[in-house]
Amino acid sequence: MAIEHGLIAIPPTSSDDALVSHLVRPPRKRGAAVLSVFLENKLALAGFVVLVLIIGFCFLGPVFYHTNQVTSNLSVSNQAPGGSYPLGTDNVGYNELGRLMAGGQSSIEIGFAAAALAGVFGVLWGAVSGYFGGLVDSFMMRIVDALLAIPVLFVLLLMAAIIKVNALNLTLVVAFFAWLVPARLIRGETLTLRTREYIQAVKGMGGGASRSIFLHVVPNAIGTIIVNITFQVADAILVLAALGYLGFGIPPPAANWGAMLSQGVSYIYAGEWWLIYPVGGLIILTVMALNLIGDALRDAFDVRLQRR
Repeated sequence: MAIEHGLIAIPPTSSDDALVSHLVRPPRKRGAAVLSVFLENKLALAGFVVLVLIIGFCFLGPVFYHTNQVTSNLSVSNQAPGGSYPLGTDNVGYNELGRLMAGGQSSIEIGFAAAALAGVFGVLWGAVSGYFGGLVDSFMMRIVDALLAIPVLFVLLLMAAIIKVNALNLTLVVAFFAWLVPARLIRGETLTLRTREYIQAVKGMGGGASRSIFLHVVPNAIGTIIVNITFQVADAILVLAALGYLGFGIPPPAANWGAMLSQGVSYIYAGEWWLIYPVGGLIILTVMALNLIGDALRDAFDVRLQRR
């Protein structure tokens, strides 16, 4: 239907139609539209399959392929792939295939936990900052800007050197800086959402800030939150790999992909490829899969791509 503007009928654009249909679409149909756009992205589906396979390899693999990842065995150190060791052994005799599974468990668990923790804190920080605005917004965002100006890797290395390294502390260390990006994103979303009629209606009926933030702002920013957390998991896995590569990962006998890659590089000129390529390939595949999924989710939550 055209929009009358003075004496001229201005037809609505396709993007306007998509936006209106998105706003009036019931939540169930809106979710179906998001899923439909996501499923049309073949690269995203490939990334999802790869991620599921990697998670299954790391967490279900040890159920069917038992290895000793606690006691070293120097008598079989640096053995080439073959026989009882499909991917060989490392410099202290650990089964490299089993080591990949164990290292993947810690890397994926810490990555997802750090991303979730950073996402929750960042969303709350950004939503509160954007909702109240004014001096509160300025003060909270200056804290974010100050932390963003600090060299992250340097501080992470410093913190990892000071505190006792374990899974919980690594999760907190990685999440300490990871929350800054979602905080800025959600703050921008909140600045837009707080001017909407339904937010003003809540205020007019005496609803408090917490009601507006938790029942209206955060649910309407869920697309941005989900997409950002996906990318945060990939970033956290890369940071963990970097820390492990530099010797600040979970100490042995626990395994992590970064430490395995660091040990493998020491034997790069000895021709022991099985200590480098498998773990490096898993890191690359995991991060690429998460990025592909994140890109597809970002497109799926874009109302301009939802044709139904």
